[in-house]
Amino acid sequence: MKAREAVVFPVVAALSLGLAALLLAPRAAERREAPASASASASIEAPPPPPLPPAPAPKEKPPPPSYVQVSPESPVACGPGMVLVDGVYCPFVGHRCLKYREDVKDVCERFGPEVLCEGRLERRRYCIDVYEYPNMEGVKPAVMADWNEAKRACEVEGKRLCTVEEWEFACEGPGMWPYPYGAERDAEACNIDRSVEPPDFDAFSDPLRVSDEVARLDRRAPSGEMHRCVSPFGVHDMTGNVDEWVDNTQGKRVEPPYRSSLKGGYWGPIRGRCRPITSTHNEWFSFYQVGFRCCSDPKDGGRAGPAPVGKRPRLGRMLLPPRNPGRPKPAPESP
Repeated sequence: MKAREAVVFPVVAALSLGLAALLLAPRAAERREAPASASASASIEAPPPPPLPPAPAPKEKPPPPSYVQVSPESPVACGPGMVLVDGVYCPFVGHRCLKYREDVKDVCERFGPEVLCEGRLERRRYCIDVYEYPNMEGVKPAVMADWNEAKRACEVEGKRLCTVEEWEFACEGPGMWPYPYGAERDAEACNIDRSVEPPDFDAFSDPLRVSDEVARLDRRAPSGEMHRCVSPFGVHDMTGNVDEWVDNTQGKRVEPPYRSSLKGGYWGPIRGRCRPITSTHNEWFSFYQVGFRCCSDPKDGGRAGPAPVGKRPRLGRMLLPPRNPGRPKPAPESP
């Protein structure tokens, strides 16, 4: 009996294990195939990725105002990024303001068409940067450079700081306009008449705080962004945006009026015209709104010379561009 049990028990155990293997094999196979099947199903049923949106079309650059006449000699006579200024310069120019801003005599909203020219006329021929330093369209102009640093930066590029007379002529054009775009002040043309915050002068004496203070006060526009802020010679941002260092050859080094002078004004509600000058800062002065641009002699020479034959009338009328059609005409003044 015991011998029979010894034979039967292993046989029964073997049959039980075989039966269990047969019953569990399909489930194991299903488990092994499930991930592959699910992956295949997902790859078949997943929707295709959405198409990428089309790249935005490049912003079309507006044409320059009709009064701008860039000299065709500029590419040959001047280096890259410069235009040629060639014409007759009047040393002393006067305009009559018809409307002051809220009785503030230094800010004129509209000048009369007459222009007064006095002094010995002189032929001027030179090159000037199209934009404020670093003379790159779409880049904010550099600030916080003193007069000596600006002078060296121009010399590194084989240029020089513009003289007062060169800067003025490039701004006003041959028509001797008070603003680079005409006789009426236009806050939509140039970066002017912006709100300003009072500076913290203590921050400018602290190297750890000066950068944050400059950023807090900054209202610069990228060069060329104000596309109507361009002079008749094709020079951009001459009034507003940043003050620009010039070489005032009539100035002094040790007392005002200083040789280190500023032209054009910055973005605040100040004069911002072609002729006014600030000559009260010495050559070591730097500030959050002070920049510069460079000039150079043309490659064929000829910085200055005698005026051509004929005299400009002492009192004449400016040939002005038409008013901006997008701006409302000012109401007539009461007599």
